[in-house]
Amino acid sequence: MRVCLASTSNARLMLLRQAGIEPEARAPRVDEEAVVAEVEAAEGRRLPAAEHVLLLARRKAQDVARRLHAEEPDFDGFVIGGDSMFALGDEILGKPYTPEAATARWLDMRGRTGVLHSGHSVFRLSPGCELREAHAVAEASVTFAGDVDDDEIAAYVASGEPLLVAGAFTVDSLGGAFIERVEGDPSTVVGMSLSTIRRLVRELGGSWTALWNRS
Repeated sequence: MRVCLASTSNARLMLLRQAGIEPEARAPRVDEEAVVAEVEAAEGRRLPAAEHVLLLARRKAQDVARRLHAEEPDFDGFVIGGDSMFALGDEILGKPYTPEAATARWLDMRGRTGVLHSGHSVFRLSPGCELREAHAVAEASVTFAGDVDDDEIAAYVASGEPLLVAGAFTVDSLGGAFIERVEGDPSTVVGMSLSTIRRLVRELGGSWTALWNRS
């Protein structure tokens, strides 16, 4: 049973590997900003975080699944896609990209609690069969230490780690020491809820343990 990760995220790749799965990886060809803008324009509203991440997770998994189905008709397995966003109060925070934005985020986040929203999309591919799909959103709250000082924030930002991750933090690397509490599936905060992926695989008739392929 093959597994393809529709993502270039190292965190998601490592999560699957730690769970006993060595996936193939394909980069989805999705213009995320354009997809969200199109849907929001059509619906006349701003998408809340949960809908936002689910939309993008599905579009990314769908893109890879369709290409695999066309290019490799013998592919028998699952395609997994994901997307994450962090909400702090009424503000939705994606990747900060710049040191200035990451610093501002951390000055605002310390001592507070936010919610990480993670969208999951799984497609089942079988030779000669139509694509089948299942989707879900997982959430986990994250509480940041209130005593993180300016020097620690400056050093963390200078490491480059928070620039390209949702919410400007990680829980499984340098940023972990600045997080006091996580409520929910911890892997959700890393980038993908393994328990949610397992449930979606089972909904599509698969067995989670059948995906284990790492010795």
